[in-house]
Amino acid sequence: MAVRPGIAVADAGGATMRLAWPNQLTVTFVAVSALVFLTLPIVIVVPMSFSSAGTLIFPPPGFSLRWYQSFFADPRWLQAALNSVLIASAASLIAMLLGTIAAYGLVRGTFPGKRLIEANFIAPLVVPPVGKAVALYIAYAKLGLIGSFVGLILAHAILGVPYVVLLMSVAIRSFDQRIEQVAASLGATFPTILRRVLLPNLAPSAFAAWIMAFIVSFDEIIITFFVFGRRETIPKRMFTSLEQKVDPTITAIATMLVVVSVVTLIAVALLLRRGGVLRRR
Repeated sequence: MAVRPGIAVADAGGATMRLAWPNQLTVTFVAVSALVFLTLPIVIVVPMSFSSAGTLIFPPPGFSLRWYQSFFADPRWLQAALNSVLIASAASLIAMLLGTIAAYGLVRGTFPGKRLIEANFIAPLVVPPVGKAVALYIAYAKLGLIGSFVGLILAHAILGVPYVVLLMSVAIRSFDQRIEQVAASLGATFPTILRRVLLPNLAPSAFAAWIMAFIVSFDEIIITFFVFGRRETIPKRMFTSLEQKVDPTITAIATMLVVVSVVTLIAVALLLRRGGVLRRR
């Protein structure tokens, strides 16, 4: 008699029961349903960005690039995009440098309080965004950084560091420490090991971590509202524009952001595979 796969468990009376796994068809149906649910907004937004209608209508009555032209012809949108790119580039660079140094110390170092320090680096991932925004607002109000690029760049760098630490910790653990030890035994100093051994091997993973930090900074809106004053980034202007009126230009911007996100995530996966973090099966 065929036995269905599952888990054997015992009830209160000691009798053994077998909990059957869902069959393959059920698992496939659930997976496909979840995928459709997650991608449905994208399937709707992308066609609407090419709509010829003056309002949000689905399906679009005709094809037009008017909303992309509206974005590139509006200096406020372009300024917001420039602000987002500059802030995200600087913040992700700072996060990548600090996070990589921290990850190396946490992986290779042995010192008291290591776990506590590691938890401190990961803390921004679990603290609610509003809590971080209020704390930064209070601190920046005392330091006079409200509405400044420097303040927002530092705030976004704080958000990006945990992702860099997590990715680079995995990459550094995957790198054989004996290679560093061999280089040291041959007389190489630590700066030489860093320049000739570590950086060439960790560069793909570091670039992937920079991309992740860039995406986190580019998409951030709550902290930006609190500490950037009247200045705007792309997410902030999208939110304020929706408060005032329903502007179909947002669909064009959303489509461009989706394309950028997909491309960058593919790049991250390829870089992590090249760096040895994601292994081929």
